[in-house]
Amino acid sequence: MIQLSVQSLTKRYKTGEGVSNISLNVNKGELVTLLGPSGCGKTTVLRSIGGFLEPDSGDIVIEGKSVLKLPPEKRPTAMVFQGYNLWPHMNVFNNLAFGLKIRKKSSSEIEEAIKRVLELVRLPGSQKKFPSELSGGQQQRIAVARAFLLEPAVLLLDEPFSALDAKLRHEMREELRDIQASTGLTMVFVTHDQEEALSISDRIIVMNAGNIEQEANPQEIYDNPSSLFVAQFIGKMNFVKGNADGKQVHMNRLQYANTRQLSGEVTVAIRPEDIVFVQPDEGLSAKIHQVMILGHYAEVSLETELGVLKAFLPRDAVKDLSPGQVTGISFSKVLTYKSA
Repeated sequence: MIQLSVQSLTKRYKTGEGVSNISLNVNKGELVTLLGPSGCGKTTVLRSIGGFLEPDSGDIVIEGKSVLKLPPEKRPTAMVFQGYNLWPHMNVFNNLAFGLKIRKKSSSEIEEAIKRVLELVRLPGSQKKFPSELSGGQQQRIAVARAFLLEPAVLLLDEPFSALDAKLRHEMREELRDIQASTGLTMVFVTHDQEEALSISDRIIVMNAGNIEQEANPQEIYDNPSSLFVAQFIGKMNFVKGNADGKQVHMNRLQYANTRQLSGEVTVAIRPEDIVFVQPDEGLSAKIHQVMILGHYAEVSLETELGVLKAFLPRDAVKDLSPGQVTGISFSKVLTYKSA
């Protein structure tokens, strides 16, 4: 069932930035991420859904009703911003109760709802604390809890974890996924962090220069980027020049199937984990430049006639590799694109 439908949305700023003719649907209970670099239009779409921007044209439909003419406070949405936006002079209870009082809820209903939501975000018993007594991660949880209390049809999250350190960001992602699974809330999440998008989304919409480049589940986006832009943006990737004719793509001695039926000069994309080490007289000759241990895996830099390539190997597989050593490599999977 479609919970949110953005239909032919256009919003252009005087600078020329903005979005053109964006259409997307979000199903009930789905977590969809808008992903892309700064200025690609993802926040414009999110703020238009929330009512903080007025589109030039198009429509926004939530639960079958257009919300285009409604101000933010009348829309069935709630927004979690980058900053926590908590009132410093109010304790946690009053920060959370504010929206419920406006909705004329009784004291007992407010107390019960706040107790429940604090358990949900794993901060039970923190009602009397002030924002200054909480860590950044705890403040962000309170901001998420406040949005939940409004029981929105769609929860909007604008880079909510970007101010947190890496470990906390990772924990908050897991937390959000757990909460989403237990509440069945429909969420639209904005980020420029591809790892974040890949880890929490049911579906990712990759945006570039005000347009949608690709829309698919995380696995599909990672395994089969539909354009050179998506291939460059999602995950680590090696890019080399090749030539395509008929059924084959040629890169020096290596040949691969021309699945996209391209012809002429092409850009070939290879994931570092798809580089396979073979005997020195097989495949493509490569000289090891550097071996870097990065936790549970190692990154090996290789000097080849196609340029410098990066390969990922399990940590224990690089014990016998050293700089200056000559090896052979081939690729278990390649993706080809028209050269830009």
